[in-house]
Amino acid sequence: MPSGELKQILSVCKASVGQVGNTDNENIKLGKAGRSRWRGIRPSVRGMHMNPVDHPLGGGEGVGKGHHPVTPWGQPCKGYKTRHNKRTNSSIIKRRK
Repeated sequence: MPSGELKQILSVCKASVGQVGNTDNENIKLGKAGRSRWRGIRPSVRGMHMNPVDHPLGGGEGVGKGHHPVTPWGQPCKGYKTRHNKRTNSSIIKRRK
C-alpha cells in the first residue's frame, strides 16, 4: 500500500492495488478564495479562535496555547490511533510506518 502497510489478500479476490492516477492533482494552486468557494469549500476557522461553546480549544484571553489538539467533539486528532476493526487485523502483515 502507499502508506507502507503490507496486506495479505486472497488469490480469489479481485482488487486494484497501488496508487490511483492523477497524482499531481494535489499540487494545483487555486489562486484565490473565490475558486475554492466555487468548489463548495468554505473557509476553515481554527478551534482556538472560536468560543468555548463552539470548540474545546476555544476561549481565553489573548493567544491561547497549552491545549492538546482535539476535534470539535473532544477526540484527540494528531497521532491518536482510531483503528478499531479487529476483523481485518489478521490480513495486515506489516503495519504502516
